[in-house]
Amino acid sequence: MSVSLTLARPEHLPVLLPLVADMHAHLGLQMTEEARRAALLPLLEGVPQGAVYLIGPARAPIGYAVLAFGWSIELGGMDGYLDELYVRPAVRGRGIATEVLLELPRALAGAGLKALHVEVDREDAQTQRIYRKTGFRPRERFMLMTRTF
Repeated sequence: MSVSLTLARPEHLPVLLPLVADMHAHLGLQMTEEARRAALLPLLEGVPQGAVYLIGPARAPIGYAVLAFGWSIELGGMDGYLDELYVRPAVRGRGIATEVLLELPRALAGAGLKALHVEVDREDAQTQRIYRKTGFRPRERFMLMTRTF
């Protein structure tokens, strides 16, 4: 199987919004469609801080991945955070997420990315297995801490 990834653009917003709403409902995240639209549109318009990739056909994607970019002195340059990865429930279990997790780093390394990070629920062993299978490892000395404002 070969999953296609398409860099999402503003014209993809109508097919992307329902996927993001599904992901957020699955996770129990409360967010209005207006807030989702406001968070996604700058990424679709090409701000350098991140990108959205559609998984599968751009007209009818089966999922999406959202990346946020940063910089790490320790890791030697640009790094990224996989903020959201979603595959429609009807097509899960077919290795699609695994393919995406293998393909994204290859594509991004060509653009200079040095590392890709992901935040995983400590209790979600199945998701952790998928990430480990594709080369992600916990950082033994470090944990992610967040301050919101």
